[in-house]
Amino acid sequence: MNTLGMIAIVVDDYDVAISHYVNDLGFALIEDKEMTPEKRWVVVAPSNDGAKILLAKAATDQQSAAIGNSTGGRVGFFMYTTEFTETYENYKARGIEFVEQPRQEIYGRVVVFKDRYGNKWDLIESQTK
Repeated sequence: MNTLGMIAIVVDDYDVAISHYVNDLGFALIEDKEMTPEKRWVVVAPSNDGAKILLAKAATDQQSAAIGNSTGGRVGFFMYTTEFTETYENYKARGIEFVEQPRQEIYGRVVVFKDRYGNKWDLIESQTK
């Protein structure tokens, strides 16, 4: 059996990224370990039972150019919630940028938002309660 355990998001600063994902999006900080003076292993996650995110600080100009655009402007990340309205309202109150109004789809409500770096996320109402 294979499991997707982690994805990487390229960021410009570890501490700013941690603050955004933990304080603004409500993720948990799973790990923050120094590997070298310039590199840390920083892992966050929205919950304990899904994929985690490695916050990878850009180390080259090419990596810096990819910050916020690793998926070419498409939605690249999908977060499910059983508390859609509460999560949406909390994110709005914390200044998260939404690129549309919530809409109803056959699978539930969904809305697209951007993280601090411009990466697009779908916030999707989970049908499991």
